[in-house]
Amino acid sequence: MNTYTEMEAKLDTLRRKDHIRILAMESSCDETAAAIIEDGRRIISSVIFSQADTHALYGGVVPEIASRAHVDACDRVIDQALKEAGMELCQLDALAVTYGPGLVGALLTGVNCMKGLSFTSRLPLIPVNHIEGHVSANFLTTPDLEPPFLCLIVSGGHSHIVRVNDYADYTLLGQTVDDAAGEAFDKAARVLGLNYPGGPLLSKLAESGDDSWLELPKPHPAGKYDFSFSGLKTAFLNACHKMDQKGETLPRADLAASFEKAVVDTLCEKAVLAMKDSGLSTLCLAGGVSANRRLREEMTKISQKHGFRLCMPELWLCTDNAAMIGSAAYYRLKKGELADLTLNANPALSLKM
Repeated sequence: MNTYTEMEAKLDTLRRKDHIRILAMESSCDETAAAIIEDGRRIISSVIFSQADTHALYGGVVPEIASRAHVDACDRVIDQALKEAGMELCQLDALAVTYGPGLVGALLTGVNCMKGLSFTSRLPLIPVNHIEGHVSANFLTTPDLEPPFLCLIVSGGHSHIVRVNDYADYTLLGQTVDDAAGEAFDKAARVLGLNYPGGPLLSKLAESGDDSWLELPKPHPAGKYDFSFSGLKTAFLNACHKMDQKGETLPRADLAASFEKAVVDTLCEKAVLAMKDSGLSTLCLAGGVSANRRLREEMTKISQKHGFRLCMPELWLCTDNAAMIGSAAYYRLKKGELADLTLNANPALSLKM
């Protein structure tokens, strides 16, 4: 019996178990992470190795350096996750890994590591979409959360509004037509002389600024729930460059606050519009930008005003981690989805609808 046939034979028994424990790995960008998750809702252990300090030297993620760092860290984070859980590999029920989207070399490192572990341990392997992982982070913070609900996904590479119809069942309502919100934050931060990762540093700087100092455009793309941040970003860069060319000192805090306000207002406006039209009562935030202080505060005010429930992951679950991958994997396993040893990285993977 080959390995995949063996895994399929185990699947029915596994899906009927009262409790399922999954060891998950995330390596789509510059964090190498491993976690053990029970039933998609409970974190038994979680380990994250960040490369942020290394890439800060270059002003952004260098793919080759990221891939090499993942190679060094994969075994270590898995061992640490097992140690923190007080468990052996034989006590687990399945494995999971992010296979896209992300940096191809970084993804390949995690995928190959977990394929090898699946082959030697004879544990089933579940492939997970990184974006779905971000959505699933909400299940870890809010254990009573159940579909259907709306989710605003905002990160360095993605800006989506999706309707979560059921577990592992999505309808895309809106997305960015150009730059993602997180990318726009990083570009604006770079112009202000802030290091990588720029988004959180810009947000911190904005706390002491006047958000009405610079008026920025609010693009309105054709799609009712779509976003566009390219024009906003360009207007901001042009304003900074003009001041610089005139020899004027940039009011960095005011500029940061003005830019942050424009981005957050756009995100809130489209999310609330989609909520009103959907008839749903719950909105979730997801992705790295969902850790933004202003976005969380504004969404909290708006949810109270309009009377809908707002769910947000804990701050550490907003950024890349393996716990969210383990949560998403549980529901994919329940649908009978497994990977064989031909699983490959897919850097342009879209969210399954």
